[in-house]
Amino acid sequence: MQLRLRTKLTLVMTSLVLLVAAVLSGVFAAQLLDQLLQATKDRAGDLAGQVFLQAQHSLTDAGQQGLRPASDTAQEIHDYVRHAFEINEGLHTQLKAAKENPLIYEVSITDQDGMVLVSTDENLPGRFLARRPPLSQLLQRNFLQKVKALAGSSKVFELDYPFSKGKQPFGEVRVVLNVGLLLNEISPSLWTSGTIAFLALVVSTLLAAIVSRATLAPLQDIAAQLDRISAGQYDVPSADVKGSGESGDELGLVSRKISQVGQQLRGVHEIFSTMRENMNSVMAGLEDGLLLFTRDSRAVMISPAAEKFLGEPAGQFLGQRVTEIFPPGHPLHDVLHIESDELSEVAAETELQTSEGPMRVSVSVQAIQEDGERMGALVTLRDLDSLESINTQLQVSERLAALGRITAGVAHEVKNPLNSMRLWLENLKESLPPEADSASQQAVQVLDKEIDRLDAVVKRFLDFTRPMDIRLEATQLAELLKEVLEVARPQLQKSNIQLAQLLPIDVPEVYVDRALLKQAVLNLVLNAAEAMPGGGQLRLVLSRRGEMAEITVGDTGKGIAPENRQKIFQLFFTTRPGGSGIGLASTFRIVQLLNGSIDFTSEVGRGTTFRIELPLAA
Repeated sequence: MQLRLRTKLTLVMTSLVLLVAAVLSGVFAAQLLDQLLQATKDRAGDLAGQVFLQAQHSLTDAGQQGLRPASDTAQEIHDYVRHAFEINEGLHTQLKAAKENPLIYEVSITDQDGMVLVSTDENLPGRFLARRPPLSQLLQRNFLQKVKALAGSSKVFELDYPFSKGKQPFGEVRVVLNVGLLLNEISPSLWTSGTIAFLALVVSTLLAAIVSRATLAPLQDIAAQLDRISAGQYDVPSADVKGSGESGDELGLVSRKISQVGQQLRGVHEIFSTMRENMNSVMAGLEDGLLLFTRDSRAVMISPAAEKFLGEPAGQFLGQRVTEIFPPGHPLHDVLHIESDELSEVAAETELQTSEGPMRVSVSVQAIQEDGERMGALVTLRDLDSLESINTQLQVSERLAALGRITAGVAHEVKNPLNSMRLWLENLKESLPPEADSASQQAVQVLDKEIDRLDAVVKRFLDFTRPMDIRLEATQLAELLKEVLEVARPQLQKSNIQLAQLLPIDVPEVYVDRALLKQAVLNLVLNAAEAMPGGGQLRLVLSRRGEMAEITVGDTGKGIAPENRQKIFQLFFTTRPGGSGIGLASTFRIVQLLNGSIDFTSEVGRGTTFRIELPLAA
């Protein structure tokens, strides 16, 4: 999101105040925490000293009571000291008083080996006590580490007060502290400093907003003037912008310059608009992909048709260098002979992998020069497969039209003799005596069947060549294709064919003749079923491609041999025994009459897929 200049200034000022407040608050919190930890350490040291003094008193009291170690061995002395600690009420009272402090987690007196002699925890005497992290180590950490330790799971630290018996170290007083509770003590101070920082932030934000508004107020006039120029009002005088155009300061000078530029832009805009409209009209009608590059090999114009070659929307490549559009490893990089962002003139053919499969592409590069100086280059990408397909469809259309005219004349010429032959054959049947030999009867029957067959052929010729009465209506293709499947379902079940269909209802309607289109798709479905006599899968898919609706009929049959692919739409061409060769030719004619197009892809041994494209009603 683009921020306004006023907002940026406000944010900068506020951020500076926030930074200062955060630093001061951090310093205050760090000092407060250090002081609190040091005070805690001092109190823990005092407590350890008091416990040690009371422990010395307990030994003195035990001596006055006549208690003595049985011998001078270390174990006897150890047991004597432990017993003196256990029976001394003053020491126990001292430990209980220490436990009342919430920061004191535990106070213990241990020998040199870590065995507990007496403790605030009644379960510890006689056990070895593991050491906790020393409190002095916590004091040496930085502020963030201290806060992490206080807020973490391990919040227990200890302060050790060693003591000796005679000249030999005997043990130590361990004061274990729960420093996590210190956060509760400094929380009020932190809240107070946070509140002060927040109030300072709010006040600084308001002051920053007021200052930035007053400072940038003249820029609003210039922004309004630029907005009017952007909206096409190129002749707005600078004096109309709240008098800023008449001022003698720098902003007034900028306003007058903007007005002059606006007047110049008006003429340029009119010329450019006319050129752009003409260029867009020309580019939209091109099937070839055109890419125009400047002297520094940046794309300044890309035709919409280039999208199928590049695989991405053409608009996103504008302004990119040729090595960014065709990087190393791109199928067209080597074909274009790109060296150091330079395009050389070239004319070649290559194969390009697209989302729809392999595509044969013609690639050419033409240098654009002016006064002998190279100004740029024009790259032309042409789909050779589409050109061949269009040429093939044109040839098929021309052949069907010519053959239709010839067939219509021949059919009419044959129809009249057939009618005469039918009449005379009927007379012959009636004139034959009942006792006529079987050979004569068989000859008459053969002639009768052959005349019927020839009459049926002539009728098919006439039906194909007769002008069709087209009745266009808005049609939901999903419903029409379901009707086709219902008609073909018995044939599909008989041939053990699995049906895979995808017929979304959100594809917009098309204007077609329902009966004709239904017949055209049915021809494709039945042909697919006949191509899979041993069973297979039939795919019927409806989809939208831009402003066209696409019907796809695919099978997993034996496919179409390469030498027959140019002939399949020709009238009377068939590879199926007993086929008429009219079905696909009729489908081709119907699709053309509905302003659509039909094409196919096939792979021997894997199947054939027919695609019908029809313009959407919208």
